[in-house]
Amino acid sequence: MDKGHIGIAFSELTPARTLEAIVRADGLGVPAWWMATGGAGADALTLFGAAAVRTKAIRMGTSIVPTFPRHPLVVAQQAEVIANLAPGRLVLGVGPSHGPVIAGTFGIPFERPLEHLGEYVTVLKSGLETGTVNFDGARFHVHAQVPYPSPVPVMVSALRANSFRLAGRLADGAISWICPAPYLRDVALPALKEGAAQADRPTPPLIAHAFFALSGDASEVARSARKRLGFYLRVSSYFQMLTAAGYPEAQLGEWTDAMLDAVVISGGEAAVADGLRSFMDTAGASELIASMLPVSADPEADLERAMRLIASL
Repeated sequence: MDKGHIGIAFSELTPARTLEAIVRADGLGVPAWWMATGGAGADALTLFGAAAVRTKAIRMGTSIVPTFPRHPLVVAQQAEVIANLAPGRLVLGVGPSHGPVIAGTFGIPFERPLEHLGEYVTVLKSGLETGTVNFDGARFHVHAQVPYPSPVPVMVSALRANSFRLAGRLADGAISWICPAPYLRDVALPALKEGAAQADRPTPPLIAHAFFALSGDASEVARSARKRLGFYLRVSSYFQMLTAAGYPEAQLGEWTDAMLDAVVISGGEAAVADGLRSFMDTAGASELIASMLPVSADPEADLERAMRLIASL
């Protein structure tokens, strides 16, 4: 992992335009591009396979690939292809996602997600690291050979203390999402360290996440943020996390100004640069995923400006 790097995430473009943006980001010197693979959105690993042969240095991270709809052996097969095409440049973030997505969209029972995730990571890491999987658990029974094993970091999504402990025990790190920086410092990092201690291993890195907007128009930033983040307060794990972070009003289902200030950084280039660095430092994170909020009628112009800023950091 590259300590101190700030990567960019943006999901408002078509797959073809996203590919061109990743190539452009690589040319500008952006350290990392992050993509989610949600309910029925564009598949990040497929797109990264295309980007792998058109880029030279940019790291590509999934944040995250949902585990319930995708067998870990299949994800290992996809990851090994990208890792062979772009050695050392894939970071594989996986996680169970949430009940409304898994049960509501896919029709898959969202049962015992942490147990499921722990076994998933065990299978995935075994295949990628050794090329051999012989695993029999409560959720998975896998016996297979992975022909081209590759050293790909396997990170897990985490919101509450138990998931950070699991990351500390089993994974190569944890990836947060819209968690306030003090919550990461006071809850996530201690849990990550506790999990690592239980497994008698070094504490793996924490990759934090924040939204940002290159705009000094506070009302326009808040409007864009409420539109983009509205879904999360309909998911229990998110409003529980925000409640534990000191925002009990999250349970009412509306983003207050104080809540937005905790997870969205805005202003001109200098203010955003300082805000991103400060967020990462406060969180105690090794890296930061900076998700861009478009605030103008031309999101691709916003993205170009944002990529230049991230590259300069």
